[in-house]
Amino acid sequence: MRPHSPYTTGLAILWLALLSVANAPAQTLTGTVSERVNTKTVPLVGVTIYWAGTSVSTTSTDTGFFTIPKPDSLNRLVFSYVGFKTDTVTVSEQTSLTVILTSQNTLQEVTVQGASSQTDRFSPIQNEILTTRTLAKAACCNLSESFETNASVNVSYSDAVTGAKQIQMLGLSGNYVQTNVENIPTIRGLASTFGLNYVPGTWISSIDIGKGAGSVVNGYEGMSGAMNVELQKPDARERIFANAYVNSFGRVEGNLNLSKPLSEKWSIGFLGHASTLQNRIDQNGDHFLDLPLYTQYNGIVRAKYGTERFMTQFGIKSLYEDRTGGQVAPTRSGSPTYQFTNTTKRVEVFSKTARLYPEKPYRGLGLILNAVNHEQNSFFGFIPYNGQQKTLYGNLIYQSIIDNTNHSFKAGLSYLLDDYREKYRDTLLTRTESVPGVFGEYTYKYLEKLTLVAGARLDFHNRFGTQFTPRFHAKYDLTDHLILRASAGRGFRTPNALAENYGYLVSSRTVYFDANLQPEISWNYGTSLTQEFNLFGKKASFVLDYYRTNFQNQLIADLEHPRELHFYYLSSRSTPGLKARSFSNSFQAELNYQPIRRMEVKLAYRLFDVRQTMGMAFGESLLLPRMMVSRDRVLFNAGYALPFDKWKFDFTVQWNGPKRIPYLREGYEHTSYQNMPRENAPGFYNINAQITKSFRTWDVYLGGENLGNFRQANPIVGASDPYGRDFDAAARVWGPITGRMIYGGFRYKFKI
Repeated sequence: MRPHSPYTTGLAILWLALLSVANAPAQTLTGTVSERVNTKTVPLVGVTIYWAGTSVSTTSTDTGFFTIPKPDSLNRLVFSYVGFKTDTVTVSEQTSLTVILTSQNTLQEVTVQGASSQTDRFSPIQNEILTTRTLAKAACCNLSESFETNASVNVSYSDAVTGAKQIQMLGLSGNYVQTNVENIPTIRGLASTFGLNYVPGTWISSIDIGKGAGSVVNGYEGMSGAMNVELQKPDARERIFANAYVNSFGRVEGNLNLSKPLSEKWSIGFLGHASTLQNRIDQNGDHFLDLPLYTQYNGIVRAKYGTERFMTQFGIKSLYEDRTGGQVAPTRSGSPTYQFTNTTKRVEVFSKTARLYPEKPYRGLGLILNAVNHEQNSFFGFIPYNGQQKTLYGNLIYQSIIDNTNHSFKAGLSYLLDDYREKYRDTLLTRTESVPGVFGEYTYKYLEKLTLVAGARLDFHNRFGTQFTPRFHAKYDLTDHLILRASAGRGFRTPNALAENYGYLVSSRTVYFDANLQPEISWNYGTSLTQEFNLFGKKASFVLDYYRTNFQNQLIADLEHPRELHFYYLSSRSTPGLKARSFSNSFQAELNYQPIRRMEVKLAYRLFDVRQTMGMAFGESLLLPRMMVSRDRVLFNAGYALPFDKWKFDFTVQWNGPKRIPYLREGYEHTSYQNMPRENAPGFYNINAQITKSFRTWDVYLGGENLGNFRQANPIVGASDPYGRDFDAAARVWGPITGRMIYGGFRYKFKI
């Protein structure tokens, strides 16, 4: 790595300058927020507190304490917490408040006042927050199954053997979404293959989905969006949470969440998960398992220490999983059985530390540290794949204001070290990436109408040089109920060809790396409009958004040549006259409506125009629709709850339109993309439903997925001869592989 002494000196000066910014004194309001349990008051943790009509907000600590700057012209302070009545307090000359919220369960009848998923109206980024109420609408056994009722994220299987799942957002694969767990980059690198299965749904307290260019504070890898998953905390009000699940395919799992306060300052927590599937399923009779057999053990032990001025969390995560897929039995006498196997071992240690300033709540200093060791060993028939990833991550963030709360900033330093070692057949792929970086983000607020955020990063990559990442966000309240947002920004990332296209290895294709490793680079532009209104006297909201992603460089996985898999880049060939392009246009319209009390209805339509130039490595150039992306998608979800949530009913229908798939007719070879026939997979419906019965501390649920029983008849090409030259278990997978599935389970909660 070349030294960057001029940069280092400049960054040090910039950092010291930011830390030395003088802050003008501001009036501060403090207080506590709690609930009344019998004759005692119990602190409420995580209550959202904000000045009405503004984005000036804070949350309560584990002791119920809060502090918030008080603008001179405002006096209405709002307290909002899931499961409690929203309260608004008029503040005159007070400097300290004691607020007691009333649980909705004390009412004669519970009224669902807010949707289970909601848009963060104060954020300049188009953020959708999925709450635990949303996650409970479906089985939600892991993160990959958390988006059944969400219109922005789509999940599908990557192939018909491994069971790996992939998400799509803005028409692009999940590789371009920066997926964090508690603000730590997690589902990336080798974990991009099965990582969505490694976050159990019962561990999740909320999911924050941001479209388009994200904040530079979180890194440079988010190209089409960012997703942050918050887990249950050691000081959660639910001291014990237990869940058991079983489905008609034979999958069984159990989850246990524990939280225990040791003192007013210390608390510890445990999140545990175990699941398995050992039932051999072959619904289409092709002699291949429709779902791999697997066993997974997963756990987190963590501790939290918090005072008025200091907070730290630290812990360790550990995971073990083995998978076996492939043939149930050989189709020919004397032929070897084709098997897929994979064993993953992952250990992760983390810490999050914050210095708080209760007298100046706009100021804070935080440090995130994380270390990962990920080992993955696989066999595709007789072909081995072994991968190891070692990662170190650090992010130091300082935030404060300039003169007053209309001008605020965040600045900091980051460091990312990735060490990869992969071996496929006889090909050894190794690389080490060392990326120190510096970032800054300035936020300007004008009155209660306008918020502007301008940020930039400088990252010094040891292989790809200095990378500049600017990003911009704006939010303007056209009226009290109409919000306009816009964003633009650059992103870059280093692709992991094998891990991110893992399913393509379940084939007889020969893999060709037609270019040396290069970074993927893109620009994303987007805008959204959110309107809140009354429809027939009932609350409703309507969201329109459009985003475009332009790639300057992108890794192409080319399946269009029979029996070959080629990896190359858009810019890997500079043949005169050839023009390489790759882009995604995404449009979404979503209506959320509460037609009657305790009922929520969502209707959404998505349109994708996603294209990329193919054949550049062969002197050809044709702009084609991206494979496995439906142009049109429709989602309908309805949920209804009886008084006190004694019974809850949820129903979801998704329609996925036709999509392009590779043309793999027997005996045909593509001599030129210009003459290549096109083939589309048909559209299909997916229907899910769930019924939940609630008791005082128990929930019992029964549901079904793919109730229409739609599935592909023959997803595997050449299934009768898996060691033959035409075997392919990924290129033709465009829909459900398994049919109707019925599941049931229970949840047990014990609160303080």
